[in-house]
Amino acid sequence: MKFFVILLLFSFHISFSQTLYESIESEALGTTRELKIQLPRNYEANTDQAYPLIIVFDGDYLFEVVAGNVDYYSYWKDMPDAIVVGVNQMESRADDCTLSVEDYLPSKKGAQFYDFVVTELIPFVTENYRSLDFRTAVGHGETANFINYFFFKKSPVFNAFIALSPQLSPYMQENLSRKFSLEQKTKSFYYLSTASSDIRQNKKEATELNSKLTVIDNPSVSYEFDDFEGATHYSLVVHSIPKALESIFSVFQPISRSEYKNKILTLESSPVDYLIEKYKTINELFGVEKQMLVNDFRAIAAAIEKTEQFALYKDLGNIAREQYPETVLGVFYLARYFEQTDKYKKAMKTYRSAYTLESVDGYSKDDMLNRADEIQKEFGY
Repeated sequence: MKFFVILLLFSFHISFSQTLYESIESEALGTTRELKIQLPRNYEANTDQAYPLIIVFDGDYLFEVVAGNVDYYSYWKDMPDAIVVGVNQMESRADDCTLSVEDYLPSKKGAQFYDFVVTELIPFVTENYRSLDFRTAVGHGETANFINYFFFKKSPVFNAFIALSPQLSPYMQENLSRKFSLEQKTKSFYYLSTASSDIRQNKKEATELNSKLTVIDNPSVSYEFDDFEGATHYSLVVHSIPKALESIFSVFQPISRSEYKNKILTLESSPVDYLIEKYKTINELFGVEKQMLVNDFRAIAAAIEKTEQFALYKDLGNIAREQYPETVLGVFYLARYFEQTDKYKKAMKTYRSAYTLESVDGYSKDDMLNRADEIQKEFGY
């Protein structure tokens, strides 16, 4: 049944969400560059909403893999909706990645391509589409090495980097280690991958780089590495992209069993504060105002019950009423607060106030009205 539903959703996406093809005239390159652009579902309807931007180098073959995963993960609310832009490089890849033989920095056509991305491509997308300042760069092989040069700027134009089997230039390991050791003004994300059957030199250098980066403790840089068993230089892409998106947007995802068990239940502070901080972080990192999920309210409520911090139900109830004012969610938590603090008459009245509200995701209006009747019967109100 779930497979059937997924097929229906996929068909809906094919029918109503199309890839746009744009051409951008570049003064830096002295030519026209072709782009592929995927806009989020309901982009046209949500005219007040802006979105994180993902720029995919080697867009000729990487774009579809990234765009498909972004659409899937954002549909299930595991990452924010995002604009995906692919830069076609089939005829120009070697020129775009040209480096100086003296200092191995972008040179000649490589420097022109770098300027194109910073001064033309990003402004073009920003001016023509509703993109936010949170940007991710994706590269493979040569372009996975090239995107690092954007990271080295004092104020990088990208916040996250997905380097798939990079063909590292000389001194790149040392330069990345140095950059990882510096405190960043804004949080950065870096994902690196290789595979057991990767190009031998790429695998060797990626493994060595991982050994250097793993030991660097810098809270302003989030780092993730994967070495896929059985994958090749090309097949590692389809394994890497979902893992990279999960890593970069982990805080955006619903509270998992692992997060509940290992983080929330071990808190010395309030689990309600944890919930508030989670969504504050989402807004500060990605620029996205995300409605708190009922799933996350349920996890915090479970922690309150488990730790018997029943007074926290009052704060949780007030937040739930702000987030879901038309539903019974906030009423339920406030009623639990009164019930667990022996204010049974207030609990009964609060449960009954659910009569005019809507049930939501497992929180039933009828159950609350029944609980009010039970309290009345038990205490004789």
